[in-house]
Amino acid sequence: QVQLVESGGGLVQAGGSLRLSCAASGRTDNINGIGWFRQAPGNEREFVAAIRRSDRNTYYADSVKGRFTISGDSRNMEYLQMNSLKPEDTAVYFCAAPSKYLYGTLWYRPEKYDYWGQGTQVTVSS
Repeated sequence: QVQLVESGGGLVQAGGSLRLSCAASGRTDNINGIGWFRQAPGNEREFVAAIRRSDRNTYYADSVKGRFTISGDSRNMEYLQMNSLKPEDTAVYFCAAPSKYLYGTLWYRPEKYDYWGQGTQVTVSS
């Protein structure tokens, strides 16, 4: 099993920045990368960004391109740097990990992920 724990959420003004962290533990050799999703009240869970472990290839939703950056500085820690935050970025943010190799738009689909964190709240005030 793999455990994922997010941290770094909070309240920030529009235009500000936050950095979310996702710490993986357990059988981390089983995972092929990390994805970030978010879910606002009344909305479906939506893809934000992902990074594949093997080649560090990254994927972004159009809504966050140029503002968010996914990265990692160790085998079991990944980050989501969020700049120029907007009120519409307000949501609970989840990190997730697939056990299978994903490519292209498969990264965007939450059902392709096997492990999920508990989420961290991000609130952007106007």
